[in-house]
Amino acid sequence: MSGANTSGALPLTLLAEQFAKLPGIGMKTAQRLAYFVMSMSDSEAKAFADAIVHAHKTVHACSVCQNLTDKDVCPICADETRDRSTVCVVESPKDVSAFERTREYKGVYHVLHGLISPIDGVTPEKLRITELLKRIQAGGISEVIMATNPTPEGEATAMYISRLLKPLGIKVTRLAFGLPIGAILEYADEVTLYKALENRNEI
Repeated sequence: MSGANTSGALPLTLLAEQFAKLPGIGMKTAQRLAYFVMSMSDSEAKAFADAIVHAHKTVHACSVCQNLTDKDVCPICADETRDRSTVCVVESPKDVSAFERTREYKGVYHVLHGLISPIDGVTPEKLRITELLKRIQAGGISEVIMATNPTPEGEATAMYISRLLKPLGIKVTRLAFGLPIGAILEYADEVTLYKALENRNEI
């Protein structure tokens, strides 16, 4: 009897374990997601699975900026109205989406797909840095904005790429970090306050 229960529970356990591999998903949340999938109809479950397989097969890195797309060149790189002389370097495709939501940035992007982190075994060779250098060597780029997060890994990556680009005569800038709108000074951490002072503007 116990063997039958184990056999019946195994597929559900495996499904939960797959969900738990997703970033930010703990086992309890993974189990809830697995039970939710089990509540779907057969057609809904198939559509869900097909969407995952289809995206995995068709979505790949843009041949120019390395952002995710189902075309050879992503819509941003294909947009002739974008300022191609300015390249914003980000860690992941999610960061591109964040910048695009502001509707303020008119340049183009380059996605690294990670940050330098020796502890995690992520070396510069594992990032899309070579592709960035090729873009710059092709000409037409005057400024590179390093928009990696203000973490030790983000700062190390920004400095590493900056050292590579300086000899090429490219202007390299760092995204300014400081106090967000509505922040209360006493609750701000030291790094945030330092960055806020360092990046202060004349008014």
